[in-house]
Amino acid sequence: MQRTIPRLLISAVGSGTGKTTVTAALLSALCARGMRVQSLKCGPDYIDPMFHSHITGRPAYHADPFFLSRSAMRELVSRVSADADCTIFEGAMGYYDGIGGTEQASAYTVSDWLELPTLLVVNPQGMGCSIAAVCRGFQTFRTPNPICGILLNGVRRGMAAYYREILERETGLPVLGCLPQLSEVQLESRHLGLMTAGEVSRLDEKVRLLGKTAEETMQLDQILELARKAPPLPEVPLLSKPQPSFRLGIAQDRAFCFYYAENLELLEHYGAELVLFSPLEDAALPENLDGLYFGGGYPELYLPQLSGNMSFLESLRQAAETGIPIWGECGGFLYLQQSMAGKDGIRYPMAGLLSGDASLGERLCRFGYVTLTARQDTVFGKAGASIPAHEFHYADSTANGNAFLVQRPNGKTWEAMQCRGNIIGGFPHLYFLANPEFPMQFAAACRAYRKKRGGIC
Repeated sequence: MQRTIPRLLISAVGSGTGKTTVTAALLSALCARGMRVQSLKCGPDYIDPMFHSHITGRPAYHADPFFLSRSAMRELVSRVSADADCTIFEGAMGYYDGIGGTEQASAYTVSDWLELPTLLVVNPQGMGCSIAAVCRGFQTFRTPNPICGILLNGVRRGMAAYYREILERETGLPVLGCLPQLSEVQLESRHLGLMTAGEVSRLDEKVRLLGKTAEETMQLDQILELARKAPPLPEVPLLSKPQPSFRLGIAQDRAFCFYYAENLELLEHYGAELVLFSPLEDAALPENLDGLYFGGGYPELYLPQLSGNMSFLESLRQAAETGIPIWGECGGFLYLQQSMAGKDGIRYPMAGLLSGDASLGERLCRFGYVTLTARQDTVFGKAGASIPAHEFHYADSTANGNAFLVQRPNGKTWEAMQCRGNIIGGFPHLYFLANPEFPMQFAAACRAYRKKRGGIC
């Protein structure tokens, strides 16, 4: 069986050209038309999908060739887009920017695997006819090539016709609109990228302005017509969500907000009832939990509050003493350690469940794709279990752990991940769909704990 899924990729010649803003404008405009729009981000990213979800009202997912095979990616897209009118993908970096100076696992790979009509976002400031040479290069660099149109970004409305004439004459590609500079819609950044959607002031107002502008300056009907030319994908069943068999606490607040929707949905598929809590605001953990998941985020921005919430920390320590499974990922890992110092150098006590003292640096410590292989049994499975992952962090620790061997695609290796009984933490971000055995084993550990404590779900 096949499923028709209108879909389109928004890519660019490089980072900083405005893919996220253009994608947000397109999502907003289509949603304003009453369409059900699904979004996916190419590559490992938490922040851009937050903006997508805020606009569409739907979870945003990831199309990442390092994490998924071609068939698995096609099945994911088919499943999450089953009830959508259109699916929009946002690229990462430049269209051909992949692993190790190649196009491997790039947005181009995604467009090839998913047969995505692709629009190239360009910002031609400081160029005239040269912008056509750039676009021609992108057209011919690799084949097959699904680039079928161009979107101008940061161009004054009065200049759009000038660039359109050049580009259409020299490339044969249609210019399907422009997004002019909007001083009211400047998104601030920090060390891990853009501010999160929850931190942007007047975000709804900005999103509406983006959508209204896109309706006026982009040829949305033609864009949708291109999306409808994408060939069908295999029809796959939706991910089941059985009656919960354990209660999993999820740290969710301003300090801990980096979670893949796929991870949480797969945990639900394996029986989790997700129970949200806030280490910043709550006085204690929710009752009757069978596992804890502290995701990534920005704990370094809230060190006094996290360290000062003594009643919550005490409830966490008491739960840890009972053997409850705990997973701390990147920012969550920092929180589980003995202490952390911010940029000001002041050191604050943290949960103290794992060894090590963390500090925030001025530059990235580790960045990029890795593969983890367990050197010992953990709550994620037996020694030898392996999973692709990603690292992106400015903080470092005096005790990064040695429970897993970490390997880059270029062969470089090191050790990472601390394991203490049922507690595990580390800097790598795991994408559970890459190896569903990991969440399955974590779910089994939570159910075993629930049985031990005699709980009912």
